[in-house]
Amino acid sequence: MAVTLIQLNEAEAAYHALLTGQAVVEFRDQNGETVKYGQASRLGLAAYILDLKRQLGIVTGTGPMRVWF
Repeated sequence: MAVTLIQLNEAEAAYHALLTGQAVVEFRDQNGETVKYGQASRLGLAAYILDLKRQLGIVTGTGPMRVWF
């Protein structure tokens, strides 16, 4: 299944809900499986969002580049 902006929006909405007080958030991942995230797994959800962004070409690197002279 191709990654879509809808999947990214759902994952970001779930992350927002988690950080703003909902104990557990639930949504469907790119495989169509229902996934639940709690506060303890918020870093896993953040990694999933980053992976979706990379697949969509929104994020290509791991951080800012540095120039050394």
